[in-house]
Amino acid sequence: MTALCIVLTVFSVLVSLLWISRHVMIYKQQKPERMIGPNNPGADQDPPMISVMVAAKDEEACIERCVRSILDQDYPNFEMIVCNDRSDDNTAAIVEKIAAEDPRVKLVNIETLPEGWCGKNNAMQTGIKQAKGEWLCMIDADCKQTSNRTLSVAVEHARKNKIDMFSILPDLEMEGFWEKVIQPVCSGVMMIWYSPDKVNNPKKPNAYANGAFMMMPRESYEAVGTHEAVKDQVNEDMHMADLIKKSGKKLRVLRGDGLYKVRMYTSFDQIIRGWSRIFFGTFGTLKRLIISFLLMAIMGILPYAAAAVGLLWFHCGAGSTTALACGIAGLTGVLLQQSVIFRYYRMLGNAGTLALTYAMACVITLYVIIISMTKLRPGATVTWKSTSYAKTKS
Repeated sequence: MTALCIVLTVFSVLVSLLWISRHVMIYKQQKPERMIGPNNPGADQDPPMISVMVAAKDEEACIERCVRSILDQDYPNFEMIVCNDRSDDNTAAIVEKIAAEDPRVKLVNIETLPEGWCGKNNAMQTGIKQAKGEWLCMIDADCKQTSNRTLSVAVEHARKNKIDMFSILPDLEMEGFWEKVIQPVCSGVMMIWYSPDKVNNPKKPNAYANGAFMMMPRESYEAVGTHEAVKDQVNEDMHMADLIKKSGKKLRVLRGDGLYKVRMYTSFDQIIRGWSRIFFGTFGTLKRLIISFLLMAIMGILPYAAAAVGLLWFHCGAGSTTALACGIAGLTGVLLQQSVIFRYYRMLGNAGTLALTYAMACVITLYVIIISMTKLRPGATVTWKSTSYAKTKS
């Protein structure tokens, strides 16, 4: 028991230092230069044409709010192309009605999926072939612009800084209990590998983009091979960002501040399936998934175990300084963890008190990572939007 307490104490001290570093990270991410919002400068007097691209499959619940929030933009020179990817619901009818009201909207219906392609990639490729814009802005159908200046500030920032791929992170729209509990933790796992500071540093290999909002000049899009180059990848945004960075082009990711929001998943089952797909498509290797699992277990769960083992052993009569030190080290790790998660949840617009559910969310996230690992087995498939895809080489 003494040896166990010593090990737990050492790990708890290390975990506490890591949580302190997370306080520093949150402080940095709240600096104005790491965010972009409605008050940023807009487009100049000669704005380039932007083609806003949306791939939509069975999105009748959200496609209208997505399209209309784009049409409300103050940017004077854009078109919107909605690629209806084999939908079985009223997605096409909804977009057709809006297109009849506003000539800036065009509906492209896709009836078949070519072999070797993922649905979204084929939809985007098909739509972009008909696009007229000098700049391409790819957004997801479940996004709603909460500012009418999103296009203006995004294209101005990208042009001014000569960015080849610009991705703005969304405000997460979380209404249900499980959304508020699980999704911030899963998002945090992504930041283990892809913090914006690393992604925006051209000297580091880390490449990340969020498909909810990606903006590129057409020439950069074509230079990396278009969606053809990532046609069989489930997480095409990540792989396209990787191509951009490897080719020496400029990749930039900033946290959005009041520009747009997205409600990713609405039920517990959707959250589990959706995030297991994201982890599988993003990390792609057993090594990275195992590292993510271990980091989550050590940072999220170990401090509680150390506090429980040390304090209970001390309370049950051991009376040793080793047991007490273990308990105090674990409790310190828990308190530092809770203080960071409280700030992190507040930053995301979540209730700070939900930090108390963090340990439970960690256990669920560990389960999601395990599901992602099973998708690496030979013959495994990933099903998304009623289409199954075989694992492809990352």
